Amino acid sequence: MSEERKIMVQEVDAVAMPPKARVEAPASGGERQRDYLEGFLAEKPAQVEAGEPGGDIYDSVIEALKEIFDPEIPVNIYDLGLIYGVDVNEGHVTVTMTLTTPHCPVAESMPGEVELRVGAVPGVGDAEVNLVWDPPWDPAKMSDEAKLELGML
Repeated sequence: MSEERKIMVQEVDAVAMPPKARVEAPASGGERQRDYLEGFLAEKPAQVEAGEPGGDIYDSVIEALKEIFDPEIPVNIYDLGLIYGVDVNEGHVTVTMTLTTPHCPVAESMPGEVELRVGAVPGVGDAEVNLVWDPPWDPAKMSDEAKLELGML
């Protein structure tokens, strides 16, 4: 059994206009500042250390990692989500990474390739690769670009 419900309709001739927004003078009695962003766009960005995200060395290391492709999947290892961390400390770079599985055919060669490519980045004195299995890699770690490339989006 269903109850019948009715919608009540009320017709009106006109609707009162809502009040317009007003900007009042500050309570302190001073004049209102015209543009609160004044000077903001002219400010120079804060300096970022070379080894911090956004810094020259860090960004160059990320670009180098994006040039390394998994031989079985046509996506670079960074977008694939295999890179868990990049630490830059006074020219020493440590990359923490994983592989898609412990039985990956490139398990022996991939860390060496990463070390060589990262070590070749200008400003990097030496590179170290830590291969970890925890947390295990899963497709959720992939970037949207990688998922799109593989038809997963």
